[in-house]
Amino acid sequence: MKKIFTLFAFVSFLAISSCTTENNIQEDHDTIPEAFEIKNVNLAKVANNEYNLKSTFQYEIGGNLYDDETVLIYRLTSLINSTTPVWQLIPRTIYFDNGQELDYDYDFSKVDFIITARGTYNLLDTPGYINNQTFRVVIVPSALAASMDTSNYSAVMNTLKITESQVQKVKL
Repeated sequence: MKKIFTLFAFVSFLAISSCTTENNIQEDHDTIPEAFEIKNVNLAKVANNEYNLKSTFQYEIGGNLYDDETVLIYRLTSLINSTTPVWQLIPRTIYFDNGQELDYDYDFSKVDFIITARGTYNLLDTPGYINNQTFRVVIVPSALAASMDTSNYSAVMNTLKITESQVQKVKL
């Protein structure tokens, strides 16, 4: 009887010690980074000195984001030549010599995103900042985004192994 009790105690110990109270969070290693471009869009007025662009990921890429994905948005600020665009990460504040400011910002959920331009002045005075705008939206696994310099667009695309031909072009 002592042997059976000892065996039972040992098996019980193993069963209890294999339990844990920690949550085993697993990363989705199948998430594939992607990027799309929204070209030549005019931001819509939503309030005084505030304009935005709203869209859904269902419309842009055919589905919602996964829980472990994050979004980076870049604005085309200029072209060095026809093959060398200059992309600027937003959020970004542009300061003018006269003391006025223009802020680009964005927010997103798993289903949609909003890109916003707000100014301390009438943005219609500088339509080049709200009309005919081009944005690149880059969807990145969250763990990877936390470990890279997101301000460098070329480095981000190289890290994600996304080529220019893989960027989906969208015109709204």
